[in-house]
Amino acid sequence: MEAARLPSTAGKFVVVGGGIAGVTCAEQLAIHFPSEDILLITASPVIKAVTNFKQVSRVLEEFDVEEQPNTMLENRFPNIKVIESGVKQLKSEEHCILTEDGNQHVYKKLCLCAGAKPKLICEGNPYVLGIRDTDSAQEFQKQLTKAKRIMIIGNGGIALELVYEIEGCEVIWVIKDKAIGNTFFDAGAAEFLTSKLIAEKPEGKIAHRRTRYTTEGRKKEARTKGDAANVGSALGPDWHEGLNLKGTKEFSHKIHIETMCEVKKIYLQEEFRISKKKSLTFPRDHNNQSVSTDKEIWPVYVELTNEKIYGCDFIVSATGVTPNIEPFLCGNNMRLWTQARQMGWYAAKCMAAATLGDSIDMDFSFELFAHVTKFFNYKVVLLGKYNAQGLGSDHELMLRCTKGQEYVKVVMQNGRMMGAVLIGETDLEETFENLILNQMNLSAYGEDLLDPDIDIEDYFD
Repeated sequence: MEAARLPSTAGKFVVVGGGIAGVTCAEQLAIHFPSEDILLITASPVIKAVTNFKQVSRVLEEFDVEEQPNTMLENRFPNIKVIESGVKQLKSEEHCILTEDGNQHVYKKLCLCAGAKPKLICEGNPYVLGIRDTDSAQEFQKQLTKAKRIMIIGNGGIALELVYEIEGCEVIWVIKDKAIGNTFFDAGAAEFLTSKLIAEKPEGKIAHRRTRYTTEGRKKEARTKGDAANVGSALGPDWHEGLNLKGTKEFSHKIHIETMCEVKKIYLQEEFRISKKKSLTFPRDHNNQSVSTDKEIWPVYVELTNEKIYGCDFIVSATGVTPNIEPFLCGNNMRLWTQARQMGWYAAKCMAAATLGDSIDMDFSFELFAHVTKFFNYKVVLLGKYNAQGLGSDHELMLRCTKGQEYVKVVMQNGRMMGAVLIGETDLEETFENLILNQMNLSAYGEDLLDPDIDIEDYFD
């Protein structure tokens, strides 16, 4: 007796993932092949769309990330069909994707942009939150309104944004590095940003101008709580806009940083009472190391590898992500926002070229690493080998810093600019990008290169 056949759809191109990379890829394919069906498979009822796109320079891009209902994408591109379901299995030899709704989707060309999920320091603990998508960000906001103290673990982009945005709540920030933002910055840039972190924040925020769509009111009964944590695209660089990140107290910043340590053990309230251990009070100032015992009783306690113990209302695990690769590995041979858009765009270009039998060259956007974001309300631009990656000891750094205003660092080797970090409104990104790309010998300019009284753009127009 023949086995029952699964309901099937077919598309010349299938894209998995409703984030920036997947949506960009599907859009570009729809433009290249207007008569072909493009299937976009996503587990979320909303997709991430690029809006207000601006080409800042040849490589550097700025844009907003907007959550939109899946139907808006289908309305813009009639040949895109969005399938709202998670992926159950990939059968690469059969060119077939099985989805959790019981359907199968046959493809000729497949692009996987399935994203990642938070790498939690402790699975299954109700006091440990990961922030990945809109739903988890809203859950964090809900918990924060009742909190007097939280602990943030991690030193990446989410952690950097959180510690600056949170108000009315004590924050203990635990990082394994010597300085904050180790992924992005050297110690000098970290010190520049730390001074902004401990200062009072300016009053008032500009209202967020874009519509936001959430999964509230959608059918969630089919998903378990564990499944829900894995659904949804990554948050954009302005994910905290529109969220009221305020605790129970009436003050702006109150942040203590514990460096060069990690979480050793997490205790629930009763476990900590039985242990007879003592927790520490929140340090009174930024230089004071807390030595007094905390008399307050907290829902959860964290013991660090430096032997310090702090109590808090909950813990934010911001220690990175793990790729969503499980459905694609079995039986088959087979991370920044601007990069996601570029990779999705280039993936579509490659798929189109292969289908049409055309050759394709490496796109110029991959010649130079370029990323623009915002930390602590400063514009941050990273260009090229901004931390002297792979240059060995044979390089030199040039710095210009105006406290509270700007921080400029360039990486030089043999008289040529190899990378740069620009914090603040420097207006140097396009000039420096060109100098890195054309590898002009700048030895003759010496320190004038960063002289604030000289308009460097006039040199290289």
